[in-house]
Amino acid sequence: MKQVGVALIGLGTVGSGVYKTVEMQKSYIEHKEGISLTIKKVLALDYALNIPDWQKAKDYHKDIIADESIDIVVELIGGINPAREFVLAALGAGKTVVTANKELIARHWPELNAAAKNSGAGLYFEASVGGGIPILRTIWDSLQANEVTSVMGIINGTTNYILTKMDEDKASFEKVLAEAQQLGMAEANPKNDVEGLDAMYKLSILSSMAFHARVPVEYIYCEGITGITQEDIAYGNELGLTVKLLAIGKKKDKTIEVRVHPTMIPKTHPLAAVRGAFNAIFLRGNIVGDIMLYGRGAGDMPTASAVVSDVVYAAGREKHHYTTFYNEDNVSDELSFENNWECEFFIRIIVLDRPGVLAKIASVFGKYGVSIASVRQQGVSSDSVPLIFVTHKAKEISVKRAIEDTSYLPEVLSVASTIRVER
Repeated sequence: MKQVGVALIGLGTVGSGVYKTVEMQKSYIEHKEGISLTIKKVLALDYALNIPDWQKAKDYHKDIIADESIDIVVELIGGINPAREFVLAALGAGKTVVTANKELIARHWPELNAAAKNSGAGLYFEASVGGGIPILRTIWDSLQANEVTSVMGIINGTTNYILTKMDEDKASFEKVLAEAQQLGMAEANPKNDVEGLDAMYKLSILSSMAFHARVPVEYIYCEGITGITQEDIAYGNELGLTVKLLAIGKKKDKTIEVRVHPTMIPKTHPLAAVRGAFNAIFLRGNIVGDIMLYGRGAGDMPTASAVVSDVVYAAGREKHHYTTFYNEDNVSDELSFENNWECEFFIRIIVLDRPGVLAKIASVFGKYGVSIASVRQQGVSSDSVPLIFVTHKAKEISVKRAIEDTSYLPEVLSVASTIRVER
């Protein structure tokens, strides 16, 4: 039986889940994997769980780094500092690191990967994307024969919960967000979730793994859900579309496009059925075709499942696996990043109810090569009415220019919303 000593940094929601999982599944893991996990030390600001005093670390370097019986350090405090210092110290000492810290990996992956490679330690981060969904391991260990050409996923449970409740309860974003905060589904400061930053970090990691090329966060277009209204959701429903915050990555030859934004997708799309706080990732390989993985993307036990899986996986390896793609602070000279992608657009414009308004708008759109697939005028005639457009596929920059010019028309009161459409 292989004996493996583990140190746990952080005892919050996920840390507590990892501690409980190791204790609960210890005998099962021994029986199934031939590996005996022992939590030697825990370092935390607040010991919410009732753990023995001998497990409580007082000094990171003396009690964890210098302890030769500790093989794997699990970092679960989140953020950049002091997590980065803790991880680098562990890797420098030859101790394998398992982390769920998506921001740390997304922003400092080259440095961490180099430190792990230099010492021969392992660096594992399955739980950084998709919670309990084994998406990264699937890409690395099961899709080796494939070139992944696209990934599209719901990878933030908070925003999916909010959009689902807005749809089901016919409520405003502000009301549903307040309810989500009361239920603990959203943080007191929800910026990382509702402005798309959490999904951006995850997409950086996911697309790097999928496309075998490092994709820094600086190259990802990011837009949150704060501008989504009940009207957008209702009009989308009438068109057979539903609104999701999607993380989208596409690769063609050496060109990559990566973006996080609210997206309308057909109700028949597999991702449209993903409700509440669940996550799902839809990817396409050139050999395997379409695959979708679905499950809980957050929470103590689902995330703990991925963390402990990494611990067991790392403990069972004689030699650790490192990225084989170009993984430096700068991007590879072979790559280019597309910021003028092509898709359909849902556009809601509030106009004065006057003859000829539609023709004027269509003329502006036509000037920039934006073709209109359908248009609806909603509501009874009054002084102002909404016009709902869905375009054919058009270039991002062309649509932005068309919308800017349209907003200057005297009959246009406002361009209320522009939402990209993927099918």
